[in-house]
Amino acid sequence: MGKAAALCGGGTRGLVSLLSAVPCLACHELPAMSGEPGGRGGGGPAGGPPAAPPGSDTYKGWLFKWTNYLKGYQRRWFVLSNGLLSYYRSSATVRSGGSSWKRVKNTPVLVRKMGTQAEMAHTCRGTINLSTAHIDTEDSCNIVLSNGGRTYHLKANSEVERQRWVTALELAKAKAIRMRNNQSDDSGDEEPASQSDKSELHGPLKTLSSKLEDLSTCNELIAKHGAALQRSLSELENLRLPADSGEKIKAVNERATLFRITSNAMINACRDFLDLAESHSRKWQRLLQHEREQRIRLEETIEQLAKQHNSLERACRGAPGLASGTASISSTAKGSVQSAKGEASDEDEETEYFDAMEDAPAFITVTADPKHHRRSGSNLSGASEGHPEDWNLEDSVFESSNQSSYNESTGKDLLPRKRRRSRIPDKPNYSLNLWSIMKNCIGKELSKIPMPVNFNEPLSMLQRLTEDLEYHELLDKAVKCESSTEQMCFVAAFSVSSYSTTVHRTAKPFNPLLGETFELDRLEELGFRSLCEQVSHHPPAAAHHVYSRRGWTLWQDITISSKFRGKYLSIMPLGAIHLEFHSSGNHYVWRKVTSTVHNIIVGKLWIDQSGEIEIVNHKSKDKCQLKFTPYSYFSRDVPRKVTGVVSDADGKAHYVMSGTWDEKMECSKIVHSSHGSTSTEGKQKTVYQTLSPKVLWRKYPLPENAENMYFFSELALTLNEPEERVAPTDSRLRPDQRLMESGRWDEANVEKQRLEEKQRAVRRRREAEAVEALEEGKDYEGYIPLWFERKVDAVTGELICVYKGGYWEAKDRQDWSVCPDIF
Repeated sequence: MGKAAALCGGGTRGLVSLLSAVPCLACHELPAMSGEPGGRGGGGPAGGPPAAPPGSDTYKGWLFKWTNYLKGYQRRWFVLSNGLLSYYRSSATVRSGGSSWKRVKNTPVLVRKMGTQAEMAHTCRGTINLSTAHIDTEDSCNIVLSNGGRTYHLKANSEVERQRWVTALELAKAKAIRMRNNQSDDSGDEEPASQSDKSELHGPLKTLSSKLEDLSTCNELIAKHGAALQRSLSELENLRLPADSGEKIKAVNERATLFRITSNAMINACRDFLDLAESHSRKWQRLLQHEREQRIRLEETIEQLAKQHNSLERACRGAPGLASGTASISSTAKGSVQSAKGEASDEDEETEYFDAMEDAPAFITVTADPKHHRRSGSNLSGASEGHPEDWNLEDSVFESSNQSSYNESTGKDLLPRKRRRSRIPDKPNYSLNLWSIMKNCIGKELSKIPMPVNFNEPLSMLQRLTEDLEYHELLDKAVKCESSTEQMCFVAAFSVSSYSTTVHRTAKPFNPLLGETFELDRLEELGFRSLCEQVSHHPPAAAHHVYSRRGWTLWQDITISSKFRGKYLSIMPLGAIHLEFHSSGNHYVWRKVTSTVHNIIVGKLWIDQSGEIEIVNHKSKDKCQLKFTPYSYFSRDVPRKVTGVVSDADGKAHYVMSGTWDEKMECSKIVHSSHGSTSTEGKQKTVYQTLSPKVLWRKYPLPENAENMYFFSELALTLNEPEERVAPTDSRLRPDQRLMESGRWDEANVEKQRLEEKQRAVRRRREAEAVEALEEGKDYEGYIPLWFERKVDAVTGELICVYKGGYWEAKDRQDWSVCPDIF
């Protein structure tokens, strides 16, 4: 019983310790702690001695904190207060937003004065509770604090400064432990529990008491009948019975004695249990009340944040510099602000942000009313004007762009769509052990290190290129445009729509094998057919060709260049995208922007798109300048914002493009343009007066359960669906990719390594053939693409791969004799 009592008591103390370790919610006041009299935190260039104002219970100063292997030790401002050690990026952060303590239901709660939005997110970088922390010193200047799974490695400037901090930490820890024990043992200042709490706790105790009384009654009966049984057995022993009977009676008597002793022990154990439950009922009641108060405080905090959010929105709408009424600045586009990186990460992850003030908007748009529009060219300098009646609300192609698909409006000659799959097996929840990967790479060449499929999604890069056609109906509608500038608007929306699938897709696609192909034949359903081929392996390059019977052809030759910069990975697609409309002959050329994957080493991965796209119509010389604004935490702009202007060959602006690359793009017709005020950088902004915007493109919602299917869109779910009559080099037939999609990742890793080794063997054979040809003085052509050929582009002057024909004819004949065995 002693062991049981000790176990129960220890478990309760462990639970109390766990609850008391929650920072900033259940902190209690400590007696005043003496600091360094008259000291001032951060007195030296690298941090002075810790300091505390007279009469204060806080201890402050600069220390160096270990962050990671890339950044090493970083200088941080530490504050020791009420048994909690918190750290900040700078001492100014602490001074800008003050803090005070108030008592909520006899529990001290830290209430911080809210500053700006940046202060709310970046004030306290971390907190550790000293009551359950272990304090250790490594050498003359280092301090190690550990509390459960959290460990802080700190370094002071000198041994004297370290000793001051250790003394302050030990004193704060002792006081925190003493206060926690007082709270556990003393309930005199406790708030009376509610009637419901008492009933919840005393009800089971009352039931236990009644059961214990029943057990006591049974014990008395057992003792009474046991005594009578022993008397009867004693009388039998006195009788003259055979020897065997006497031995049996004696054994029965011993068993009856043991039974009575066991029954008494059981009753005593039950009585001890009830006494223990009664002694701990008060602690259980306090813990329950503590949890209720935590919930109430959390609800109050959420309500306060919601009110502050509403007030910030109202303040933003009424901020100086924003036009009232119908005027709207394009930098504050409609839509709620969304988080561009998901969960907030710790400060030491050093997420890369961009300064929003470096590149202010180059133009301002003001919405005009077409009914009351009047020309006033007298006060417009260099103004360009348009007629509002040109913005036809009924017959314009822009109006039909709000429809979800081209087939609903004009595609009646297309066949009904084939029913295709709408889901794939759920992504397995495999944990990724980086050490298990690294230890297998020791001693190997970098090119021979096999990366597991855990980093991939079950699609190849060729299939990701084909995903650009998800919103192909934008090009179908552009065919109907009579004006080249209107057509440019749809081409611009199409160029932005290709990034909509990347917002949640942080996994990398499979690198295609040399000679690998992927076809998407939707000629009968959607009016187009697409073909991709991996035409080079080092550097990796893919050629893509799309033909549409609706009147357009698209082709591109893309090479991927990437740079790892420690905290993030920049992916730069090299190569131009060409789009030609058959009837008008308009030839558009543009290039992709840079994609950045943040938090490569530590933290939650998130993707951003940044840079500029210049779309040029090489026939009419129309241009569209699109700017992808990089994400900045301190910017008021909508995240993932895209803005641009469509102008003709003379430089006259006709349309303003605005929206986000993950949601929608809008187009506004310009009726006036003028030069506005000069910005702080000395640049003169252009003010465009436009008609109401029209939505050209809106992102399709993701399928149900998309988060468990790699966040694939409806088109992406069908790309790896098995099809008949495809080439033997098609990505759908790649075994490692198919195994990964089926959830058999271990087999996929083995198959992936086999395919890569097979490709290396082919490359070594080609290199040997090249060396042999060089020794014999012969020319060696190297790898020749199957369905594409290299030509100098007449528009850009670059050497690109263009489709030479023959694939679809070979498919009709099912003659794949030219295809190599790559799988």
